[in-house]
Amino acid sequence: MIDHSKVQKRTTADIAKRIVQDIPDGAHVNLGIGQPMTICNYLPADKEILMHSENGLLGMGPLAKEHEIDEELVNAGKQPVTMLPGASLCHHADSFVMIRGGHIDICVLGAFQVSVKGDIANWRTGDPKAIPAVGGAMDLALGAKKLFVMMEHLTKSGESKLVMECTYPLTALAAVDCIYTDLATIAVMPEGLVAIDWVDGLSFEELQELSGVPMRKLGK
Repeated sequence: MIDHSKVQKRTTADIAKRIVQDIPDGAHVNLGIGQPMTICNYLPADKEILMHSENGLLGMGPLAKEHEIDEELVNAGKQPVTMLPGASLCHHADSFVMIRGGHIDICVLGAFQVSVKGDIANWRTGDPKAIPAVGGAMDLALGAKKLFVMMEHLTKSGESKLVMECTYPLTALAAVDCIYTDLATIAVMPEGLVAIDWVDGLSFEELQELSGVPMRKLGK
C-alpha cells in the first residue's frame, strides 16, 4: 500500500524547472496551452532559449505582471506576456510556417493520455460541455523536432494518464519523446517507457504500480 503522505509531489513550478534542465542553450521552444505556459517564468540566465507562441511571437518572456500587462501582447492561451530583448512578432501564418517547416526544436504540450508507444491524446475527452478544438496541437506534435509532455501523473479519480493504448481521440502517433509529471520524468524509448527520475517518498516499484504500464529504470 502506497503511503501518499510521504510522497513529495512536484508542483507545477517544479515540473517546469525540471523541463528547463533538458532544454539546451539556443533552442527554439513552443509552449502549449495550460501548464506548459508556466515554463517561460523559469528561463535560466545562463541559457538563451527562444520561446515561440503559435499566435506569432518569437522571444516570449515571462508572464506579464500587473504593471507590465499589454492587452495586445498575449500568448496562445490569451495570457498577457512579456517580450525579451530581440523578440519579434509575425503573422499567424508565418508562425505556422516555423512549426510545419521543422524550425521548432522542442514543443511542450499538456496531455490527457500518453501511451507506452508515445502516442498522445490532448484535445478531447468526450466531455459534451467541452469545445472540440484541437488548435495547433497536431501541427506542433509532428512539426517540432522533439515533443515533451507536461502533465499530472494521475487523473482526479486516481487513474494513470500513462496507458497501453490511448482511448481518447489522438493528437499524434509515436510523437512523444519525454513525459514530465508531478511524480516522475519518463522517457519514451523504442523499447518502451524508461523512468529517469522520480520524487522522494516514492519507490520505483510504487511508481510502476501507480502508472499501471510496463517501464524500466534508466540503466537497467
